[in-house]
Amino acid sequence: MQTDVKPFLKWAGGKAQLLPQINKVFPSQLEQFDTFAEPFVGGGAVVFYILENYPRIKNIIINDINSRLIKTYIAVKESPRELVAFLEEFQYKYWELDHKSQRLLYLAKRERFNTGKLTIVELASLFIFLNKTCFNGLYRVNKKNEFNVPFGEYRKPLICNRKLIARLSELLQKVTILEGDYTCTLDFLHGRSFVYFDPPYKPVSNTSNFTSYSAAGFNDTQQTRLASFCKTLDAGNKWMLSNSCNGDDNFFRKHYRNYTIRQITARRSIGAKSNSRGNTRELLITNY
Repeated sequence: MQTDVKPFLKWAGGKAQLLPQINKVFPSQLEQFDTFAEPFVGGGAVVFYILENYPRIKNIIINDINSRLIKTYIAVKESPRELVAFLEEFQYKYWELDHKSQRLLYLAKRERFNTGKLTIVELASLFIFLNKTCFNGLYRVNKKNEFNVPFGEYRKPLICNRKLIARLSELLQKVTILEGDYTCTLDFLHGRSFVYFDPPYKPVSNTSNFTSYSAAGFNDTQQTRLASFCKTLDAGNKWMLSNSCNGDDNFFRKHYRNYTIRQITARRSIGAKSNSRGNTRELLITNY
């Protein structure tokens, strides 16, 4: 299993540490599939793994409803040099400042990010800067779609990884990048497709609810709608879905009762509260 390539963002629910377990559950003969799609791409750990380890898959589709995230992927794909120039400048300025001035710079960049009047490369550079310098790498927005995560107190985070961005840009050249509801990927699935769903997780308790990756949120109604969408893919396609595991809640066993449900152990290093980090159980649901 080759894993030299890693995500360029720290992302809540990111799958980098779970790849050895997820890889074991991939469909057999995956290299012979025509299409791989990830409708909730997030930090991209799985799609980058697929790109690196299954180069024979011809069509790679990624999507997310988070417009800023998708624009950042587009900038990495289409304008890596310009993006790196922005990030190198940000990193140089940030590292030279004392703690108080770093915080003020962070708040200024956050305000700029929320104005909406940005070129795609400036937006992407601010997205990455904020991801590396905000509290615990979280991405959270309010109902106005304003990024509102506080300053992260990191002295010298790596803001610009030139080699990684260059490599990911190469890999993304064969990727079709979509922005919108996950159902928009359906037009690109024509049999012999493998789809990996990594939606915002169903909260395991009232205090663990963290699904604010977009202003729209992702509640039980949305989870049920996703389950119905998965069923429409059964003819000719394979799919896998990750979600939370709560032994006191039969939600997923009810909605995916005709499918294979596995439990895996995950370690989470991102969470708004320290008690939301650590080892936890997750579900892997497949139609095979």
